[in-house]
Amino acid sequence: MGDLLGADYALVEKNALYRCLDKLVPHKEALFSHLRQRWQDLFGAKFDVLLYDLTSTYFESPPPDDKEDKRRFGWSRDKRKDCVQVMIALIVTPEGFPIAYEVLPGNTSDKTTLRGMLRKIEAQYGKANRTWVMDRGIPTEEVLAEMVAADPPVSYLVGTPKGRLNKLEKALLKRPWQAVREGVDVKLLPQEQELYVFAQSHARIHKERSMRKRKLKWLWARLKEIATMDIDREELLMKFGAARKEARAAWRLIDIEVDPKAAKFTYKLNREKLRTVRRREGRYLLRTNLSGQDPAQLWQFYIQLVEIEASFKTMKDDLNLRPIYHQVIPRVEAHIFVAFLAYCLHVTLRARLKPLAPGLTPRAALDKFAAVQMIDVHFPTTDGRTLVMSRYTEFNADQKLLVRQLKLDPPPQPPPRITATAATQTAPAHAL
Repeated sequence: MGDLLGADYALVEKNALYRCLDKLVPHKEALFSHLRQRWQDLFGAKFDVLLYDLTSTYFESPPPDDKEDKRRFGWSRDKRKDCVQVMIALIVTPEGFPIAYEVLPGNTSDKTTLRGMLRKIEAQYGKANRTWVMDRGIPTEEVLAEMVAADPPVSYLVGTPKGRLNKLEKALLKRPWQAVREGVDVKLLPQEQELYVFAQSHARIHKERSMRKRKLKWLWARLKEIATMDIDREELLMKFGAARKEARAAWRLIDIEVDPKAAKFTYKLNREKLRTVRRREGRYLLRTNLSGQDPAQLWQFYIQLVEIEASFKTMKDDLNLRPIYHQVIPRVEAHIFVAFLAYCLHVTLRARLKPLAPGLTPRAALDKFAAVQMIDVHFPTTDGRTLVMSRYTEFNADQKLLVRQLKLDPPPQPPPRITATAATQTAPAHAL
């Protein structure tokens, strides 16, 4: 970077980068507004549908003493219960363009975050007819009522917990299936000011059914194996615990009775639970206040939640968001801000690749360009000095094709440098 920009190593010196972190976060809101306008200009992005979800990222540091510190123990999506964490609330469009995020304490409950994010978006971008798409567990009944009562009303499409499906199952059974696209059917159930959408995907049914059969088959074989073991009752219970951890969903389908005194047990398949599970595999219940919307469009909105899950995966894996080693919260927030900026570049690259190099992912493009290297070529001169030419390596055929497709202009090769001889370095200024 220093060679390309005509700067020395001080540009990327560690402490200089740390000091830059301290200057970033105050510009966060201005950046959100800038990005929104740029994505609209470059790609015609729309922001009337917003996907909202949360994730966590952990720290390699001891728990803080300050009670106001955001690093807290909480439910870890990274399966690192031993580490403190912070929560990240992210809002993206269905195309993956992020328009806002917020860093929250690590013990924040998902359902307490939506009201604040609604106000944040309204303050940042003004009031508008927006549709918020969320998974179950985020909105509360109180916040949904506030969204309906807002002026203008705020639309929502959310998943529902299984308990609500139990209550509406009988009413849904009487409703006919409607095909919204090949392999996807829905049932519509109007309820007061809401519309319930019961959707099924045949591909999802086959996938979930296959997974369930595989786990159930493994668990049945494991129980049969445990039944033949010569072990005491305590060890039997430990093996049950390990088997349950390995196949938790399948464990619910088997009734196990353990002898209260001996290391003996009986087990059988609960066919009633199995029938219930089979009815719900590959199916999910949605609720919305968009009563006049096309069912196919509602289903499409909801499955786009995978886009925000992909955003989290990219930030954590490709962009190395985790773990965080900073000890000071402003630096922590700046670290996440840098990861957010990197993800914005990642999304922009993907949007450029889509029409110009379809089928090529941002990761594949970056891997191709990673082969380009910067080297210094040294030429000794007759007077004892050295001519140094910094050059990036010539592009190979794939790289040339990619640069041409993306309509990129490679940077110019840096100008040559020449070192002074030992005699010149020690000579007085007037001699030079």
